[in-house]
Amino acid sequence: MRVEIISYTKEAEKYITAAAKLCYSKSDIDDIITNIDDENTEYFVDMLTEMGHESPLEHASYTFAIEGVSRSLLAQITRHRIASFSVQSQRYVNLTDFKYVIPPAISENPDALAEFLSAIEEDKKRYDKLSDILKKDHFKHLCDERGIAEIEEEYKSPSSQAVKEILRQASKLANEDARFILPNACETKMLMTMNARSLLNFFKLRTCQRAQWEIRNLAEEMLRQIKAVSPLLFKKAGPPCVYLGFCTEGKMSCGKSDEMKKKFTDL
Repeated sequence: MRVEIISYTKEAEKYITAAAKLCYSKSDIDDIITNIDDENTEYFVDMLTEMGHESPLEHASYTFAIEGVSRSLLAQITRHRIASFSVQSQRYVNLTDFKYVIPPAISENPDALAEFLSAIEEDKKRYDKLSDILKKDHFKHLCDERGIAEIEEEYKSPSSQAVKEILRQASKLANEDARFILPNACETKMLMTMNARSLLNFFKLRTCQRAQWEIRNLAEEMLRQIKAVSPLLFKKAGPPCVYLGFCTEGKMSCGKSDEMKKKFTDL
């Protein structure tokens, strides 16, 4: 997994404070921003999060580059709907010899790992075979529509730019359907942008010990990096036992709230 903040709102806390103060001030926006110092910035950021008055936090946003995560993770992270995602397409990108994510419980068990790797290799073979069958079929239909003869020869060695374009279209159409047999373990990559309010909610849900291991690892690394650029805004971010001060999981609690508080304070 590779995670990196590639863009973020500079002086996020300052502009969040300005947005909050603006709601209750007669002053011009320029005057409000000019008169903001570190002391009242920290006071206002703390007050907003404690009161749950979080709409000013939406003025700050953060963009992450994320690679080496599974399609299983993608299905989870896109449930966070107040966000923007750009994801590597399995429709336009041929995934012959695709990379994949191995769950720790599988990698630590030799028998499970052998079964997993065998299944992955079978998936790769089936994907390649299915892609090739569909590509040839689509190429034939596209050539027939355009009145192109000697299809077998053209498929092996395109004689013109027009035929090369047909071959490219056939390949894309093949990818559309061949991808249906790709496993959840298949790696993907994305750019993701969230505002600060959505990120606090994301961290609250996904850094919890009850979150699935892969998205929890991602959330913890995102939080570690974001604390370096917006320390005041995210100093209390983490699972509910950290962010709210108490566990919201009831009888499903991990029972490690003290350990979690220390972990995320030191993150």
